[in-house]
Amino acid sequence: MIEPFQLPFVQRGLLELAILAVPAGLLGTWIVVRGLSFFAHAVGTAAFPGLVLADGLGFAAPLGAFGAAVLFSAGTSLLYRREQGRDAAVAIVLVGCLAGGTILASDVFGSGGNVGTLLFGSLLLIDAGDIALAAVAAGATVLGSLLLGHRWLATGFDPEAASPPGAARGLDLALLGLVALSVTAALSVVGALLVSALFVLPALTVRLFVERMLAWQLASIALVAAEGTLGLWLSVKTDAPPGATIAVVAGAVFALAAAARALAQAQRRAALAAAALTAAALLAGGCGNGSGGAGGQVAVVATTTEIGDFARELGGNAVAVDQILQPNTDPHEYEPRPSDVVATAGADLVFASGDELDGWIDEVVSGSGSDAPVVDLGAVVPERLPGESSGTEASRFDPHWWHDPRNAEAAVGEIERRLIAVDPAGRHGYERRADAYLARLRALDAGIARCIGSVPAARRKLVTDHDAFGYFAARYGIDVVGAAIPSQVTQAQPSAKDLSALAGLIEAEGVEAIFPEASLSPKVAEAIADQTGATAEYTLYGDSLGPAGSDGATYLGMEAANANSMARGFSGGRRGCTLSP
Repeated sequence: MIEPFQLPFVQRGLLELAILAVPAGLLGTWIVVRGLSFFAHAVGTAAFPGLVLADGLGFAAPLGAFGAAVLFSAGTSLLYRREQGRDAAVAIVLVGCLAGGTILASDVFGSGGNVGTLLFGSLLLIDAGDIALAAVAAGATVLGSLLLGHRWLATGFDPEAASPPGAARGLDLALLGLVALSVTAALSVVGALLVSALFVLPALTVRLFVERMLAWQLASIALVAAEGTLGLWLSVKTDAPPGATIAVVAGAVFALAAAARALAQAQRRAALAAAALTAAALLAGGCGNGSGGAGGQVAVVATTTEIGDFARELGGNAVAVDQILQPNTDPHEYEPRPSDVVATAGADLVFASGDELDGWIDEVVSGSGSDAPVVDLGAVVPERLPGESSGTEASRFDPHWWHDPRNAEAAVGEIERRLIAVDPAGRHGYERRADAYLARLRALDAGIARCIGSVPAARRKLVTDHDAFGYFAARYGIDVVGAAIPSQVTQAQPSAKDLSALAGLIEAEGVEAIFPEASLSPKVAEAIADQTGATAEYTLYGDSLGPAGSDGATYLGMEAANANSMARGFSGGRRGCTLSP
């Protein structure tokens, strides 16, 4: 029951939640009294463009988020003095912030990973800076409540009589500023979309049973801490994202409390029994996770499906591979789970793809307290293509290096060397399995070259969902005409202008096929195909291997299936190839 609380990353998360419970519980009562529930949700989302801008320009992301939140709060304080149309005006500003942040993230900075953190939180990856920010928010909120609490309360019930207009506006600014600071501190826990789980739901829940202000505030603080603790525990036991789990717990507790209060008026005993049964079901729902190798095996963590496949092929029974990304999972949008941190804590080796495709792994390893080396396989491959020009060191190269089998050979060689260094006694087995797999890789490379070479060069024109096949195209003489998402990451959004230009290019070049990817929705590719008369029936495996039993379940199978699909698409279905992986 209590073993999750012994994990270092859980202990840090509990400390963060305990500190945040103070501003969340205190401000939650003022938010409810003043009718600011919508604002509390909106201010986190309004921080979106600030976070993206900070990340893109290279300064602290919370500072950018707080700056945007303060600007939003200042504007909102003026709107909240005017009853008519105030919520509509706030909603319009909020939509503008979301749209502006999306444009910055997709088309200017490519800040996809931090967008996910903003929207849904990343409690597993907090650091000392996050804890310090939460402490500042807690201290400021306590001080503000002591100095201004009685005036906030009076203004909430009678704003006209409580303070003159100028003073009332100052009170609003102080309260909204504290909400902005505290919500910014909470972004690492529940994210902007779920911030109401800390700042609104617990206060509303307590309000069902408590009327006196001080008791309401203290009980709200306690409930935030309790729901956060239960949510974090459940997230570890069920391997679910912590922020979302905390939000679900808060919603469930409020629903149970509201139902219990309503039913108590007519049937108190039945209501209490139902609540007890539901609580018991919640507590009994989790099951434990194990980590590390068994029976003397080397414990390996692999971030992507391709690397996991390489490690299993070379390791055989001597290696226990914990693969973080699962088939058909988009690595660009992945949020680490509790089991990832637990597995990493017990790892002997961590293999990463590199080039920001799995950039979250460094924080996972740091959060786990592991001293396992993180091996960046992208750094050892010989063939490199330029990445997108976002101005960061990590984005110098296209991250999809495995689509050139020569790069896969180099990665396999590095995995072999690392396994031998950790387990010298197993050298013979690693060398034997590596030699056999390298021979299969070279045979695959030659087979793909023959397959694609059977299609006239003028017809090898590739259009895909996103720009993930540059290495494959460069290796086998394929002309990349374009992509529905003109980016090497999937968070970018195609504009109407981009899609129109791509459709015109497809028609001008006589492209016969548009290739959707197995891990992405095919709707955009199908829409362009309908418009241009091309086919979209041939699917490729881009960022991820396919599920067990599919043609792309292994790396060798994935590349062989891609070659067959491309040959058929390029030739209008007249040519194909059957390669033995």
